[in-house]
Amino acid sequence: MIQQRFIELGEGYSDIYELLELMSTNSHRIHKSYIFSSKHNSNEQLSFAVSFSPATENNHFMPIYICREGIRYSADKPSKRYDMFVEHAESLNKKPVRVEIKHSSQFAEKELFYQYITGILRLNHLLPPLN
Repeated sequence: MIQQRFIELGEGYSDIYELLELMSTNSHRIHKSYIFSSKHNSNEQLSFAVSFSPATENNHFMPIYICREGIRYSADKPSKRYDMFVEHAESLNKKPVRVEIKHSSQFAEKELFYQYITGILRLNHLLPPLN
């Protein structure tokens, strides 16, 4: 059974560069890239994430690296970090899938938030089944 787990890098400030580097050095393993959008205090906040295939055939661990809710978004003025993530993902032929989700503050624990996102991704066939 495959294990799919979120690994939080930070909140999208300087950690986005780490995510971009992970994408570059492991481009052959990228399953999908994601932009999660949520509303908090009437602001739209974005999370960037990338899921990777297991490192080896016998490995049953599928990491999903995420920069959580650190980027405010406005259609009038997109942030440079947003543009950077989208451009980098597209350059690797992994156009980000945009998914609207609840904000993490609506969950008692971060783990419940990540279980919620995992469920949404599986229901929409954006993550493979566990078998």
